Amino acid sequence: MLDEELTRLQQVRSLLAATGKLAPTITRTLQSRPARRKRALSAEARRAIAEAQRRRWAAQKAKA
Repeated sequence: MLDEELTRLQQVRSLLAATGKLAPTITRTLQSRPARRKRALSAEARRAIAEAQRRRWAAQKAKA
């Protein structure tokens, strides 16, 4: 685990010290990461989540 972290930090250092040209290993690392997509909830799903949270709050309030 420490070796992986050390390798990653060395890559970051190389990236910061680069003068516009990236090392092949860094380029491959950056390209291999999948892009994170933003999750979208429908209005119905948001409403259901909000109602469930209100029920949780009501249950907590009833206990107090």
